[in-house]
Amino acid sequence: MAAEGELLLGIDIGTSSSKGCLVRPDGELVATAQRPHEVSRPHPGWVEQDADVVWWGDVKALCRELLPHAEGAPLHGVCVSGLGPCVVAADRSGDPLRPAILYGVDSRATDEIAELTERFGADEILRRCGSPLSTQAVGPKLLWLRHREPEVWERTERFFTASSFLVDRLTGEYVLDHHSASQSDPLYELDSNAWIPEWAEEIAPGLELPRLLWPWELAGEVTGAAAEATGIPAGTPVAAGTIDTWAEAASVGARNAGDMMVMYGTTMFLVQVLTEASPHPRLWSTASLEPGAHNVAGGMATSGALAAWVSELTGSLSHEQLGEEAGAVAPGADGLVVLPYFAGERSPLFDPRARGMIFGLTLAHGRAHLYRAMLEGSAYGARHILEEMAAAGGHVRRGVAIGGGTRGGLWTQIVSDVTGIPRQDVPHVTIGASYGDALFAARATGLVEADTTWNRADDAIEPDPTHREVYDDLYATYRELYPATKEQMHRVADLQLREPSLTTTRKAG
Repeated sequence: MAAEGELLLGIDIGTSSSKGCLVRPDGELVATAQRPHEVSRPHPGWVEQDADVVWWGDVKALCRELLPHAEGAPLHGVCVSGLGPCVVAADRSGDPLRPAILYGVDSRATDEIAELTERFGADEILRRCGSPLSTQAVGPKLLWLRHREPEVWERTERFFTASSFLVDRLTGEYVLDHHSASQSDPLYELDSNAWIPEWAEEIAPGLELPRLLWPWELAGEVTGAAAEATGIPAGTPVAAGTIDTWAEAASVGARNAGDMMVMYGTTMFLVQVLTEASPHPRLWSTASLEPGAHNVAGGMATSGALAAWVSELTGSLSHEQLGEEAGAVAPGADGLVVLPYFAGERSPLFDPRARGMIFGLTLAHGRAHLYRAMLEGSAYGARHILEEMAAAGGHVRRGVAIGGGTRGGLWTQIVSDVTGIPRQDVPHVTIGASYGDALFAARATGLVEADTTWNRADDAIEPDPTHREVYDDLYATYRELYPATKEQMHRVADLQLREPSLTTTRKAG
C-alpha cells in the first residue's frame, strides 16, 4: 500500500515536445511540465533528433522543474516513454554515435526495406513479425547504417529507441520492452515474444540485443551519476516504459477487446485491442502491454502537422481561432478534399513517395475551408485505416480520444462523423503518455493493481448522422485520388529527392 505523500514521476519524449508529471498513487496530479523541441531534417526523407541534447536534456530539465513540487515527499518510482520506434546507434557504453533516426516519418531506408523483404519473404515476415516492412521498421534502418554510414556502423555495438535510451541513462541497464521490440521488425517474433537471432545476425552482425521486459516491469534503479544529473534520488526504481502511444493507451484504460485508442497529435495513430494476433499486410500487428495480448495499429505520417502547417501559412492566428473559423464552415469544406500525404504515408499505403494534394480548390475557398479540409483529410485517412482493421477482424466497440488535438472538439467530431465510430470517450486528463508512465511506475513498484485505470472519461462524442452523406461522397473521391495520381506523385517525389547532398551521402555509403 502507498505511504502518505508518495509520488510517481512520468516523463514522455514526443516528436515536438516532452512532458512530465508528478502523480499520487490514486492518480491525483501534483504537477505537470512541458518543453517544446524540434526535429532535424538534414536531407529529404530524413527526420532526426539528438538523443543526448533533446531527449536526455529534456529529462533533466523536466526533473528540475517538477521535483521541487514534491516538497519532500518520497519519490517511489519513475518511468519514461518516448516516440518510436527509433534507432539510436550507440557504442558499448551507450553513447550515441550519430543523431537518432526517428520512426516511420523518416523514410530513408526504402532500398533496405525492399532488400530485406526480398531476402526473407513478405509472407514469412508477416507471419513471424506481424507487420510488413515499412518506414516504421527498425531492421531496414540498421541495415541502412551498415550500407550508408560504415564508419558509424563499425563502432555500433548497441541500439536504442527513445525510452530504452533514457532507461540506460537513468539505470545503466540495456533493456527494451516487448511492445517496442515488436515494432523492431524483422527482429522480433510475435508468437514467442522473443528476438529472432538468425535474422538479427544477418541484418546487424555483432549487434548486442537488449534484454526484454514488459513496460511495467522494473528495469533497474537510478544510479548516482543519473541522480546528480536529474535530482532523482539514487536507488529510485525505474520501470521499462514503452513507445508513447501505448503508454497513453494504458493511461486511458484501452485494454479490452473492442477498445480503440485514437491519438490526435502531430501524427494520428489508431490502436485496437484484439484477443489474438491478426497480421495484416497494410497494418501493424504488435505485442500489447501484457503477455498474450495483441494490438492491431495504423498510423498516418501527418495529421495535426497539417493543421500546424496551415496555421504557419496564414499568419499569427492560433489553432483555437482557426478552429473557430473552420467550425463555421459546412461539413465537406465546400467540396475541398485533402490527401494528407505531405510526408509520404504510413499505413495503410506504406508509400513514402506518396505526396499531399489539395483537390477542388476554387477562388471561393478561404483559410477556414483549408483548415477544415486538413482535419477532414486526416479523418478520411483514419476511416481508411479502420476499414483495413475491420478486414483484419477488428470490431470497434468504443474509441478513446487522446492528445492535444482533442481540445476544442472540432477535430474529434469530424473524425466521428467521417468514420462512424459509435462513441469516442474523451478522458478527463489530456496531458498524454507521461500520465501512463506514472501508472507503469506505480504498478512496477506495487502501489496499484494491474487493472488500475486512473483516467476516466469526461465526455463522449457520437457521430452526427446528418453529415454522413456528404462525407461518404467525399471519402469516395478521397479513395479514388491516390491510385489515380500515384504515378505522378512518385515522379514528383523522385524529383524532390534528387538533391546533391543526398546523392553524395548515398554514393559515400
